Amino acid sequence: MQGGLGNLMKQAQKMQQDMKKAQEELKNLEVEGQAGGGLVKIVMTGKHEVRKVCIEDSLLDDDRDMLEDLLVAAMNDASNKVEQLTKDQLSSLTGGLDLPGGLNLPF
Repeated sequence: MQGGLGNLMKQAQKMQQDMKKAQEELKNLEVEGQAGGGLVKIVMTGKHEVRKVCIEDSLLDDDRDMLEDLLVAAMNDASNKVEQLTKDQLSSLTGGLDLPGGLNLPF
């Protein structure tokens, strides 16, 4: 029993170090969200900070409501991509650890 607990603790420590590293990498990651078939593009970091907004010139002459809707859609697209990349990267780190049901990481 003692060896099993010791191995579990070693796994948990390694996983914690790997998670910290992954979280740092995710902060620097940039994703692009799009709407309107690429007419509006948003570049967002892994920390959900918007770095860049690109609006196709043709939209500037169109109605304001449509442009606002496309901006919201592009931001949501970028945010969803960040969430999915974060989930994928962190779940790959916890895949080898057999946690009791209902226990999720990071704590």
